[in-house]
Amino acid sequence: MSVLLFRQRSLVLPLQSLLRTYSTHSNIPDFSKPSTLGQPHFLSHPHIVRKNEVTPGISLSEYKSRRARLMARLPESSMVVSVAASVKYMSGEIFYKFRQSSDFWYLTGFQEPESAVILESTSGGCKTTLFCRGRDSSKEKWEGPQTDFETAASVFGADDVQPIDEFPSVLKSLSGYYSYVYADSTNSSKRGRQTKSILRYLTSPSSSRNEYDGIIDALPSAKRKSLAAELAAMRAIKSEAEQRVMREAADISGRAHAKSMRFTRSGMSESAVAAHFEYLCALAGSQRPAYVPVVASGANALIIHYTANDQIIRDDELILIDAGCEYNGYASDITRTYPANGTFTGPQRDLYAAVLSAQKALISRCSESAQLSLDALHRESCSLLRVELNQLGFSLSAGDLERELYPHYLSHPIGIDLHESKHFQRGVPLVSGMVVTIEPGIYVPPTPLFPKHFHNLGIRIEDEVLIQKDHPIILSVAAPKEIADVEGACKGSIGLEPY
Repeated sequence: MSVLLFRQRSLVLPLQSLLRTYSTHSNIPDFSKPSTLGQPHFLSHPHIVRKNEVTPGISLSEYKSRRARLMARLPESSMVVSVAASVKYMSGEIFYKFRQSSDFWYLTGFQEPESAVILESTSGGCKTTLFCRGRDSSKEKWEGPQTDFETAASVFGADDVQPIDEFPSVLKSLSGYYSYVYADSTNSSKRGRQTKSILRYLTSPSSSRNEYDGIIDALPSAKRKSLAAELAAMRAIKSEAEQRVMREAADISGRAHAKSMRFTRSGMSESAVAAHFEYLCALAGSQRPAYVPVVASGANALIIHYTANDQIIRDDELILIDAGCEYNGYASDITRTYPANGTFTGPQRDLYAAVLSAQKALISRCSESAQLSLDALHRESCSLLRVELNQLGFSLSAGDLERELYPHYLSHPIGIDLHESKHFQRGVPLVSGMVVTIEPGIYVPPTPLFPKHFHNLGIRIEDEVLIQKDHPIILSVAAPKEIADVEGACKGSIGLEPY
């Protein structure tokens, strides 16, 4: 794919731009309200979903191709089973905003709970049987529209659509005909509690939908295979359509980082900056944060996953923001560090320049032709940071860097999930189409081992990088990171009132 792809305007138009166009020219397209589907569709949400798309930016043909490619990877006499996520509850019957299971979404684009899919190999590719609730007027009065069976077959490219109540019996019947059943994991343990039953998960009352046990677990271990492991290899390589959506997600988050730099001032709460960032992302069309944001001022930045975000920002402190949105099914992940008053002090500037120098060198190595793995890049990050710190007067003993100053890993794959797969092999060379983060950092505790003028400084710089054959593409380029650009963005905050 040409390097010019991301120098051009993204094909996924920002929501605000579309709304401005409609309101200015009074040419809002015709659409139905309420929707006749359980999720955005071209006929009801033309500002979000284009014609021939199932989800924003992803066409029906791409979803069909994913299913066919998956089945082609599997041994003969294989079937695939994937189920939707359950509705999660904050307290009693107060539910969180629903987010679909990542693997199920990747295969179907179907965003309703209480649904499942079965894939079977055929001579022409694969047969897709989708199970869902269908229309229920009493539920729709409270929960909104649901997709009827006929429409589900047409929009999502299913060969057959059946009521979710039929899923257990169909699954039990079909599993006897196949040598291998690839399914979502049902036999793992979390904090001492075993996960149980696809059957019970889909058919029991909502209070027990997080319980798994039954049909899949009853299969012989030689027959039961991990679906997640197979999909991990496919999800690791992003199509051009996925790359465009991920660039838009990174643009939304990058602009929010830049505007948050302008918004920040001393005396403000970290939580106000976090709220401002999330507001900007939501205003631009993001459906949710990709993770709980980190807004760490001063010494709080030494806590890698600081999410309390509840202290007051002081004038002479650095602010470390690790935050990104989820946009149309894809996560973004960006970290920036900047001075609260708009100007780096001497030590802040020196340490920031050291981390930035290492980060830029590492990004330049992110290509298929370099034949480097994430493990190799991490080792390089340690070597580069050690050289940079020695030049700043640090006297590092063995283990000081990895144990105290840089205790986290350099990178992770990103895509539909923030950490795209637990099955990703860090020792395998990167290939074109992968998207990874590059995020070196230095966190200096107040101990006599390290120069005093760097004490309590925490700096991390993180970008999303698309791997290409001979060069990387930085997706998160909208977020300032050069010292002059960071200070310029910060100084735009003068006189800006919180809102």
